Amino acid sequence: MVIDSQPRQALVRRVTGLARSTPGRLGLIVVVLVVASLASGWLSTWSVDRQERALEDLATRSEPLAHAAQEVYRALQDADATAASAFLSGGLEPPQLRERYEKDIAQAQAALSVATASSPDLTTTLAAQLPVYTGLIETARSNNRQGFPVGAAYLREASGLMRTQLLPAAQELYRAETDRVGRAQDEADFPVVPVLVALAFVIALVLVQRYLTRKTNRLLNVGLLIATGAAALSLLWVTTVSVLVMNNVSDSRTASAKVDVLAQARIATLTARGEETLTLVARGSGQTYEKNFLEVSQRLQGLLDQAGRLDDTDAVDAATRHFQEWQQVHQRIRQADDAGQYTEAVGLIGTPAFDSLDQDLVKAIGQARQDFSDEVAVARTSLAGTVVGVVVLALIGAAGATMGLWQRLKEYR
Repeated sequence: MVIDSQPRQALVRRVTGLARSTPGRLGLIVVVLVVASLASGWLSTWSVDRQERALEDLATRSEPLAHAAQEVYRALQDADATAASAFLSGGLEPPQLRERYEKDIAQAQAALSVATASSPDLTTTLAAQLPVYTGLIETARSNNRQGFPVGAAYLREASGLMRTQLLPAAQELYRAETDRVGRAQDEADFPVVPVLVALAFVIALVLVQRYLTRKTNRLLNVGLLIATGAAALSLLWVTTVSVLVMNNVSDSRTASAKVDVLAQARIATLTARGEETLTLVARGSGQTYEKNFLEVSQRLQGLLDQAGRLDDTDAVDAATRHFQEWQQVHQRIRQADDAGQYTEAVGLIGTPAFDSLDQDLVKAIGQARQDFSDEVAVARTSLAGTVVGVVVLALIGAAGATMGLWQRLKEYR
């Protein structure tokens, strides 16, 4: 079947002719400006909404979950160190050590239940092996109370389970949640593309006004001036709040980095305490534990130095001072143990320097977390009302462009 092409060609000539005429061009410009205003507004709104959701996630989900994961690791590490310290007492352990161990296990389970809701795949090992660990500790306690040497073997088996399975799983969980904080911070960063699009729209409005001035010899177009003002105000608003948010997010990165360093320092502190205690539990065959203690202590010193460079506070300074005091006490422990004065060495394990160091790190972590929360809260406040404002300005821009060009189109009727 042959289709007559003449009607189609006539239609094409009419469309192209209209496009080449001034009314046709003005009509096309109206459509383009309206679409551009709405598209720029939508893109800016989307970017601001994305920042708001990222900041909300930081405040209510990512950072609290990262802290919960850190608490799982810390509580497990402290429980292991406390169980070893209680074992050294022989027979019935001191009530305060037993209470501390039970509190650590309860805190680990509570934090684990919070983390499981977010990352169930990363908590499987912890949920399965924690009851095994506590069972081994109870068996070690029972044998130790009865004076059976096999109790030490059960304690070492429990500590081995903690080191090879529980703590690596807790570390993986902590890293995953910390990475989630970093991703949320990235999403709240400066929206480069939406700002460039909004800037391009403002420039387009200025160029259209110049085009109309040349065509009509009229200097001002009220509608386009309104559209340009609305677009420029939207651009300035989004850019300003985004810069403010970017600065707050940057400061929150510093705070979260400090939290991470201090958390690692606290974990290293507890690890070193466990190695120090197990050296005495081994009774003359704990060279491996002592070697581990020295390695962890060296890493702890580096972490404290790093924390001081990030933010030199009184808590970090006090932690460094108490760490040095603890190292001096450790030297005395080693001297007493090597000289065969085992009871004296065990008595020195309870030095206040370790507890003071731990308390300093808890205080420093709390301060850094508060700094993080403050920065996120300020960033969220900066974005308040921006979405509504951008939507309204986009509609004003579209209406202004339509009004301004419609006045010119009416002149060609």
